[in-house]
Amino acid sequence: MKHTSPYHATVLGSGFSGMAAASSLAKHGLNVDVFEKNSGPGGRSSLYHEAGFTFDKGPSWYWMPDVMERFFNRFDKSTSDYFQLKKLDPGFRIYFGKGESIDIPDTLEKQKALFESLESGSGVKLEKFLAECKIKYDVGINDLVYKPAYSLLEFMSFDTIYKMIKMNALQSIHKYVRSIFKHPYILSLLEFPVLFLGGTAKTTPSLYSLMNYSCLSQGTYYPMGGFYQLSDAMYLLAQSQGVNFHFNSPVEQLSIQDKKINQVTNGQNYPTDGLVSSIDYHYFEQVLMKNQANYSEAYWDQRVMSPSALIFYIGVKGKVKNLIHHNLFFDEDFDHHAKDIYQTPQWPEKPLFYVCCPSKTDDTVAPAGDENLFVLMPLATDIEDTEEIRSRYFDKIMGRLENIIGDKIVDRIVVKKSYCINDFKAEYNSYKGNAYGLANTLMQSAMFKPTMKSKKIKNLFHCGQLTVPGPGVPPAIISGQVAAAQLMSHFNHDSYEKYL
Repeated sequence: MKHTSPYHATVLGSGFSGMAAASSLAKHGLNVDVFEKNSGPGGRSSLYHEAGFTFDKGPSWYWMPDVMERFFNRFDKSTSDYFQLKKLDPGFRIYFGKGESIDIPDTLEKQKALFESLESGSGVKLEKFLAECKIKYDVGINDLVYKPAYSLLEFMSFDTIYKMIKMNALQSIHKYVRSIFKHPYILSLLEFPVLFLGGTAKTTPSLYSLMNYSCLSQGTYYPMGGFYQLSDAMYLLAQSQGVNFHFNSPVEQLSIQDKKINQVTNGQNYPTDGLVSSIDYHYFEQVLMKNQANYSEAYWDQRVMSPSALIFYIGVKGKVKNLIHHNLFFDEDFDHHAKDIYQTPQWPEKPLFYVCCPSKTDDTVAPAGDENLFVLMPLATDIEDTEEIRSRYFDKIMGRLENIIGDKIVDRIVVKKSYCINDFKAEYNSYKGNAYGLANTLMQSAMFKPTMKSKKIKNLFHCGQLTVPGPGVPPAIISGQVAAAQLMSHFNHDSYEKYL
């Protein structure tokens, strides 16, 4: 890509939001440098290899595929130029106990039949529910998320307000789904996507039931080769745009003159005309900005964070029975687990957990005939994290897993690696060791999130999961594009919307 702009931009971090910002800036002719503290791109979407197994260390659910496709289309590309996207059927399985499970099919008619088998009349209700969720999805994606959310005025079109009121969008998801359905299995199914928003159904606005549209109507996908294929595609795209990557290169200092950042230092000095930070917002402010920060330490401490997670990457000799690609274990009470995360932060007494087995779909992620397991348990942030505690919970989770699926796993394990709070802090400077960013509560949505723009530095913007629009891979990709558009607007003194 030829650099046609006189401006030189800097991006900190090479996760989804950072790479989206870098490619977007380079598309408009800027010379762009990306500085990454770790050894490769992808941020939380990276890989772990051992003994012939390839583990996605981070995201594993590929939802909202239109957001990813829309991003690549901006560069006259498609996701299919980089990887094969496979729709899963069933999309996922939910276990409610031994011998009690439901599989979520990939078509509306099959979904209606499933609902009807659980609750008479719920099939017709599902169709109406998903139609409402589609409206929310269209409003959210087209009218809300591609905005920097500096004030309520950005969202004050009559059409948007009318739709929000008609949809009762500020009511909690908990109340919303219970006004339509009664069966506990259905309620669990419709509330579980909230986990990806870092909140609970009781504190998350029903606007976010748009996730049910993606989950059920759009479906669950998998990039063959692993979720990291998306990270690698974004890296290749950025390189094709002429973006310069500097790995193992944490920025140590910023030079500020006339309320503008004009240089970044990481052992060497690099001049810059503007900066987009996609690294942990709190870390950036407290370590690099200090007296130029937007927010105090007290402000950050009062934020409601999304959970952290205890993760195990497990290689198993031979096949595992009664698992599909995505498996949710809801055999314990969700509200009790949520209390241990948000109200009285502690290691959960009876945790819910998730098991991904991508080798059921993709034979490249494990040796022939073996299984690749990714086991995740949501967890409160900033609590004690020791190897002894991790080991104890491994035994607890695996005991329940083996009992529910009726198969022995532990004595066949050939690879086992854990990842938890201390690792999130060390690898990503993650505030309090959170895994997903801020919880999407009503008072932490839109303009109530940490702002994308610096209040004191004219050419500094933030993106990523601690700012607008929020946690998750698709929102991160959107966030990087919006931050880049604002920096372009700063350079050219025109509307940021011109650059989206």
